[in-house]
Amino acid sequence: MEQNPFKTHLYIFFLFFFSFKATAYSVGVNYGTVADNLPPPSQVATFLKTRTTIDRVKIFDANPDILRAFAGTGIAVTVTVGNGDVPSLAKLPAAQSWVANNILPFHPKTIINSIAVGNEIVATSDKSLIAHLLPAMKALHSALKLANVTNVQVSTPHSLGILAPNSEPPSSGRFRSGYDRVVFAPILEFHRQTKSPFMINPYPFFGFSAKTLNYALFKPNGGVFDNVTGLNYTNMFDAQMDAVFSAMKKVGYDDVDIVVAETGWPSAGDPNQPDVNLENALSYNGNLVKHVSSGKGTPLMPNRTFETYIFSLFNENLKPSTSERNYGLFKPDLTPVYDVSVLRNDQALGPTADVAQAPKAVDTRRKWCVPRSDASDEALQKNIDYVCSAGVDCKPIQSGGPCFDPNTVRSHASYAMNAYYQAFGPQDYNCDFGHTGVITDTDPSYQACTYPLEGVKLQRSVAGSSVKLWNVAEIFIGVACYIMSIHFA
Repeated sequence: MEQNPFKTHLYIFFLFFFSFKATAYSVGVNYGTVADNLPPPSQVATFLKTRTTIDRVKIFDANPDILRAFAGTGIAVTVTVGNGDVPSLAKLPAAQSWVANNILPFHPKTIINSIAVGNEIVATSDKSLIAHLLPAMKALHSALKLANVTNVQVSTPHSLGILAPNSEPPSSGRFRSGYDRVVFAPILEFHRQTKSPFMINPYPFFGFSAKTLNYALFKPNGGVFDNVTGLNYTNMFDAQMDAVFSAMKKVGYDDVDIVVAETGWPSAGDPNQPDVNLENALSYNGNLVKHVSSGKGTPLMPNRTFETYIFSLFNENLKPSTSERNYGLFKPDLTPVYDVSVLRNDQALGPTADVAQAPKAVDTRRKWCVPRSDASDEALQKNIDYVCSAGVDCKPIQSGGPCFDPNTVRSHASYAMNAYYQAFGPQDYNCDFGHTGVITDTDPSYQACTYPLEGVKLQRSVAGSSVKLWNVAEIFIGVACYIMSIHFA
């Protein structure tokens, strides 16, 4: 029989593809933005796609600028619902509105693979937040189904504070008394029914002592023996993972998948933190990448590869302490703080990198004012109300305006806060808004929505009762000419 060459080539392709998928691995990162010196999201997305093996990121909000930037990159994004927004999303109409505003405008062009509902809610000990957590997860899951979105999972990250104090050795791991059957069994039942993962944030960094440093860093050590199982643990990460697994098993849900939503080690600390240094950060994160991608699993979960997100992508200079500011794998200029084998071909993007292949430099002559990533919707709504009552033209963010979509508080606040900043003088204090604004050199304009540029004056009417933007056509022509000048330079 004559062989069809197309079928032969197709067979070879699939053979290669699946053999590659079987051996390939990837590690995700938490992309935090509590900083005022980070590159624009579009530059970050290009860098991750072209220069690293990282194929998934987790963000701590649903920032539309970031979601737009990752469109078409193939990099999966986990978005986060702020803790303060969890109670309101426990009702289906609010959840549907949230999905309509934060998921549907971007997915699937931007691959949104998960929604993290809050962050370490149980650790807050806020009874209202804890009570509304599962209802919000269920409502968001239902909202996704009603919108015919079936490939976005719903979960919530937990700190290891969910475990009882006597959860060592790993076989004795159990959820905190009073939370096991009331809180975690129902959450795990939701995960089982929806085939979504249980997210945890294991941090050996918070659990080590001087005696257990090597144990925490994956360095050679005598290990910790579990008398119940007869298993020996040679690293704290495995012990923490198996303690969570044991807790899940005790309530009958050891079949639910586990995702490592956060883990990391800072590369610098205060003088009283001698073990917080570059060498130990490299040891922990470098060995972690090798360990979780090996497929070896843990003593109680052998032969498993865990989806893992390192904290964090960048050093974030607005965090409160030295160690918190130095969790990043990369500096804001995209050069690595240290190499954990996520750069393609082991090539670091540094001062000696090929300029032709490096992302274009940011134009620092222009500045805009946008919301901080940790600003709540409540605070941002107050900013909108204030700006629009101060004589600034808010028509662009009203229904039918070029900046109305996406119809979210954060997106509207971003436009309004910048309009105020430009209208009343681009000084830093005009972008403070009660510590909810931050100045950026990344143009937040998108599609038909053009944000005023620094130097583009907003004109007041003769009566002084309103502020109007320059003619939209003039702005469009100006921006187009600017873009063309860069392209043909």
